[in-house]
Amino acid sequence: MISVSDKAAEKAKAVLEEKGLPVETGLRVFVVGGGCSGYQYGMALARDVEDDDLVMEDQGVKLVIDPDSAPLLEGAEIDYVDDLMKAGFTIHNPNAVKSCACGTSFQTADGGGQAKACGA
Repeated sequence: MISVSDKAAEKAKAVLEEKGLPVETGLRVFVVGGGCSGYQYGMALARDVEDDDLVMEDQGVKLVIDPDSAPLLEGAEIDYVDDLMKAGFTIHNPNAVKSCACGTSFQTADGGGQAKACGA
C-alpha cells in the first residue's frame, strides 16, 4: 500500500533511536482536510494502534494508517529530502492531481477536502 524509500527508512529509525523509542514504535501516516489544496499530510509517532488501523511494514519501518486515510495514500511513497530548500519527510502520492508549493497539501481527482490558506 505505502512504500518507504531507503533514505526515509534510515531517518525514521534514527528518529526512533534518538527518542529512545523501541523499533516497534511506528509512524502514523494520515490525511486530514485542509491545506491550500484540500487535503494535508500528517505524520506522528505511533505508540498505540487502534483496532481499525491498517498496520504494515516496509524497509523495517512500521507504518500505521487509519481507514479514512488509506484510500488517499494507496500507492504512495514516503521519502526523506535533505537539500538547500528543505529537510524532512515528504510523500510522493500518485492519487494527487494537484498539490501546493509547500508540498504538504494535495487534491485528488474527486476534489475532496476543504482548502485553506498556505501555512494555515
